[in-house]
Amino acid sequence: MSLMSSTPHILIVDNHREIRELVSRALAKEGFRVSAAADGQAMRQVLADSRIDLILLDLMLPGEDGLSLCRSLRARSSIPIIMLTAKGDEVDRVIGLEMGADDYLPKPFGSRELVARTVLRRSQETGPASGPIERPKHYRFGPWRLDTDRRELVRDDATVVPLSTGEYDLLVVLVERPQRVLSREQLLDLARGRTATTLDRSVDSR
Repeated sequence: MSLMSSTPHILIVDNHREIRELVSRALAKEGFRVSAAADGQAMRQVLADSRIDLILLDLMLPGEDGLSLCRSLRARSSIPIIMLTAKGDEVDRVIGLEMGADDYLPKPFGSRELVARTVLRRSQETGPASGPIERPKHYRFGPWRLDTDRRELVRDDATVVPLSTGEYDLLVVLVERPQRVLSREQLLDLARGRTATTLDRSVDSR
């Protein structure tokens, strides 16, 4: 599980099943973890359940198109985005980059070029893929209050419960996703950012 948590996780968003499968196989062969989504709604579900390191985003999607999704993603995250499109017009490439895409890959593309672009973009990332997250200073649930500045759990009677780094990270994941059941793998994936060993122990002890 520690190895899985440290493996780069790529999300491919494309409404063509054949392309999703082709890209997934090519990246998995190179050692990447891969998730796939056919539209914006499915993309948001994957992002809610997993920590994604890079998104391959098709421009022409049903419903909300790739440019709109790219703009929405960039407004709240710095996850690297590579736009995929059958359109080769320079205007489309410029608009995609202006919307916040980091790179542009026109279809059709070969698996070698795809992998090369993905590896290059990943190698240029020096910090967490999602960037700094602005969280509320407090989360309340039942008689408890989680102070994100002090990283403390405080009860209504002022009792303070000290939290280890792993416990704090896991608690943040849970309070940000109320009434949702998360698997052990999802907890590790979403809370990752410290050492995987610490998180492993925290998950197993809950």
